[in-house]
Amino acid sequence: MPGRANDLIVIPDSFWQRPETTTVLRNRDAGKLFALLRQYTGASQTQIGIACGMTQGKVSFIMRGIRQVEKLEVFERIADGLHMPDAARILFGLAPSAPSRTPAPGQQRHAAIPPGDTRPALATPHLSDLLNLNHGDDQEEEDPVRRRTFVGLTGTSLLSAMLTDTTPDSQPFDAESLAPVLTRHPTTAEQEQPETAPDIAALTAAVNNARQQYQDCRYSELIKHLPQLLARLHSACLSLDGEAQSRAFALSADAHHVAAGLLLKLDDQGLAYLAADRSMRAAHTSEDPITVAASARIITHTLMNGGHLAAAVSTASTQAERLDHDMSSHSPDSLSVYGSLLLRGAIAAAQHDQRATAHELLDEADDAAQRLGMDGNLRWTAFGPANARLHRVNIAVTLGDAGTAIDVARGIDLSAITVTERKATLLIDTARAFLQWGRHEKAYISLRAAEQIAHEEIAGRPSVHRLVRELLITAPPSIRRNAEQFATEIGVSR
Repeated sequence: MPGRANDLIVIPDSFWQRPETTTVLRNRDAGKLFALLRQYTGASQTQIGIACGMTQGKVSFIMRGIRQVEKLEVFERIADGLHMPDAARILFGLAPSAPSRTPAPGQQRHAAIPPGDTRPALATPHLSDLLNLNHGDDQEEEDPVRRRTFVGLTGTSLLSAMLTDTTPDSQPFDAESLAPVLTRHPTTAEQEQPETAPDIAALTAAVNNARQQYQDCRYSELIKHLPQLLARLHSACLSLDGEAQSRAFALSADAHHVAAGLLLKLDDQGLAYLAADRSMRAAHTSEDPITVAASARIITHTLMNGGHLAAAVSTASTQAERLDHDMSSHSPDSLSVYGSLLLRGAIAAAQHDQRATAHELLDEADDAAQRLGMDGNLRWTAFGPANARLHRVNIAVTLGDAGTAIDVARGIDLSAITVTERKATLLIDTARAFLQWGRHEKAYISLRAAEQIAHEEIAGRPSVHRLVRELLITAPPSIRRNAEQFATEIGVSR
């Protein structure tokens, strides 16, 4: 029998564990959830409306399917009003509530909106919600309590963070151990002879592992083994001959490429230049045109970061044209490297404010991506149609076109992005776009989401720290406290 209108809804813990309840939560079907509440708790539509901050008429429309719940704040109001336990909130696509709000085991939950609820926003959004600027979003964060967002953007959730036993170290990782192996004069190593013949298969596995650690943003783990790997490869290049030596030089080019990429993330221009130069020298010695073009990517990147933008554009364009000429018929590997080189050139052109050149190179890369037809991470490029769109976001932001960047990002299927570093980069670029547009809350949420999937990409990169400082300076009071806490967590100094 339905209770009186002003009575609180008493929801036993067992309700949230019922199979039909978990099904409607997964489907995020608010109407069926309300119907189950009526069935198992006897709650009236008026009681449900009071608990969830709605009118009785709106509850009725939702239950009858006339209206659908779509806005984030409405899903949050329902979860808060019904005091959903964390497991139910996660099924409902929401972040868990603060621990202090969770009743003790066996305690029944009385659904009502408690006064004075000042929990900080939790921030791991669904991309479509994060990028949706409609429905009154022109107003800056007027209600930070109710504007929480969905879990699920990156394939991880706050649940996984809660289950982690240790807190990630927010201190930047140190790449100083790379300096001795990169600055060693080549002739000094000629006297070093390996105790046993180099094992090309083992070296290949080690280089692939380094590549994987880089793409997974596990930089502190990568730096532990990379100097020794570079030294082993150098010895292999000196001691082997014939086809095995060519293979060793190609592996050395790849490993130095990884080292240069890591150093660029740390803003270490000097060591990055040395690593990129070693990569290109080894690539040329390998006499493999695909390896040479792959190393040209890191040369281009290093030139860009050093401010040599015209040279970066020229290098990328020339090397891409050379690879295209050398390939009588492109293989998937060569097409992936070719397209990635064009994308790197497009970014350099955008930074050089050469808008037409940037878009021309983008279009050529798009054509290569369509010819490839997949995002396969061949030759560790992560190249494909989705990757080309990621670069369109980056270039739009670089050119100051924040609206274009968000529009392009809306159309990206995140499930097609399997490389963590690429996914985190998209979130960082999205944060840059929102900051350009004055959407500080969404910029903060994007950075939070990126940190959740790639802590070291956020905590260890000076360029991201600069972005966070910009957010701290320009953010309105409604989110500044959360932004300051986030800055502290990742080790940003002001």
